[in-house]
Amino acid sequence: MPTCLFAHPGAELFGSDRMLLESVVAAREQGWRCVVALPEHGPLVDALRGAGATIVIAPSLVLRKALLRPSGWPALVRSTLRGTAAAWRIVARARPDAVYVNTITIPLWPVVARLRGVPSISHVHEAEASGSRLVNALLYAPHLLSRGVLANSAFSLRTIAASLPALARRAVVVANGVAAPADPAPPRARLDGPLRVLYLGRLSPRKGPQVLVAAARLLRERGVAAHVGLLGSPFAGYEWFEDELRASVREAGLGDAVAFHGFHDDVWAFVDACDVLVVPSTIDEPFGNTAVEGILALRPVVASDTSGLREAAGGYPTATLVPPGDATALADALARVVERWDEVVSGVAASAAQAQRRHAPAAYRATVSEALRAAAQAAAPRGRAGA
Repeated sequence: MPTCLFAHPGAELFGSDRMLLESVVAAREQGWRCVVALPEHGPLVDALRGAGATIVIAPSLVLRKALLRPSGWPALVRSTLRGTAAAWRIVARARPDAVYVNTITIPLWPVVARLRGVPSISHVHEAEASGSRLVNALLYAPHLLSRGVLANSAFSLRTIAASLPALARRAVVVANGVAAPADPAPPRARLDGPLRVLYLGRLSPRKGPQVLVAAARLLRERGVAAHVGLLGSPFAGYEWFEDELRASVREAGLGDAVAFHGFHDDVWAFVDACDVLVVPSTIDEPFGNTAVEGILALRPVVASDTSGLREAAGGYPTATLVPPGDATALADALARVVERWDEVVSGVAASAAQAQRRHAPAAYRATVSEALRAAAQAAAPRGRAGA
């Protein structure tokens, strides 16, 4: 049985976390033994164990913006030293045939894999076209050492090409596999009562929940009844943003119209209870799993017209794209959902069928499996990996 060592920067259940889980399932289906290295415990751990993976919790260098500032350099050095030692030990013990590096924020793993003589695969889930090309090139550079490179969208691939063409030439786009709910509840036949709007994702400025809160205020001023649910939690260290968001809700007098649900592993009950899903990101997104999930769940979606979200939500009759950061445009789009409700309800099934064809988990797993097979063919002798 060949062994794949997966490396990932967190243990939550957001976009790239769920794609790691899908990649592990793909490997297990092909008979691989899977070992997953994580820097912390979290809900992803139980999900991975349920898929048949072995979990190793160990220090890891995870690149965050705070570490790249001068004040963060001492912590960057410490994390680099501890992460390198931990990765070296894990590779020695696991004796993998391949190392699967999930995201570019853990740059030590391709380096350690190359030094240990183990072929690696890098899966790129990040893309900021508006960021510095030099910084992007530095972030992507360690992944030149990988045997294969997967990108989660054409937008991500274009961003790589603009910063590091040599890496882009070796990359393959693999559309995220997004699982549909087993039995999605149909949308309400009639909108009796307020429009139920759901935000699903990180509570962070770049994800745009503040734009949705502002749009809810505008809707109230227009006499359009709406109730907003915010399903998610902030990154550690970003609790201040949730505090600011709650304060803005109070100041706008929206305490009865905005609910903070916190983080939940299983989101489908919340999606079933909503009328429309909103993805209001304010800056580049490499993709938008949440938008696809909303469409698969038979719900209309309003998303920002930017970057990878265009790939995720574009081309569906029940999805609307609006300028990012524009609360007025978002409020207008939600008001149109109310006005066109009968038309929306009649189109959700066709949109869901289209999304199932575009983002079938089986197709995603087949691409990942092929990348693993290619890596296995290039694998060094087992003794070298554990030397």
